[in-house]
Amino acid sequence: MTPAGDILTGRLLLRRPAVGDVDAILDVHRDPLACLHNPGDRLRTRSEALERLHHWTTHWDRHGFGYWTVLTAPAAAPPALVGFCGLKFMPLHGEPALNLFYRLAPTAWHQGYATEAAAAAVAWAAQHRPDLPLVARVRPDNLASQRVANRIGLHRAPHLDHRGEDGPDLLYQATHALSPA
Repeated sequence: MTPAGDILTGRLLLRRPAVGDVDAILDVHRDPLACLHNPGDRLRTRSEALERLHHWTTHWDRHGFGYWTVLTAPAAAPPALVGFCGLKFMPLHGEPALNLFYRLAPTAWHQGYATEAAAAAVAWAAQHRPDLPLVARVRPDNLASQRVANRIGLHRAPHLDHRGEDGPDLLYQATHALSPA
């Protein structure tokens, strides 16, 4: 497996999270709008943000990929941290799968950043882990997240739907996982 490095898109830089991102992890994950559809993900303290970073870093160390910190591309002056996006292993009906995650600060919404970052993560998975199903778990009332999943080529997979920690999950699956190349 090739470890994931930085990913540069047209407008974004996705890089491995670092200790210097802890305050941003806290800011994004304590924002009630950012976690509206996943209230169980809300953080309240810096120590919770450090623990979240520790989980992310452990996944990176174990698997060579994970959640990226999403920043506006270096050409933008100055680059701004806008959120987090990436992949992690998860069980899906008893089998290993990749979960696609994207959460941006509300100040970065409606600019296409979630779509751009998520598309980069899916492209990385299609190249480096085409053997695994890739899914995005989306709450039924999170229409914006559903639109992102559709825009990046994921398709509704109702047969995979299940109850998540914060309510029902609608699952969207990447085409590469439906018919590996």
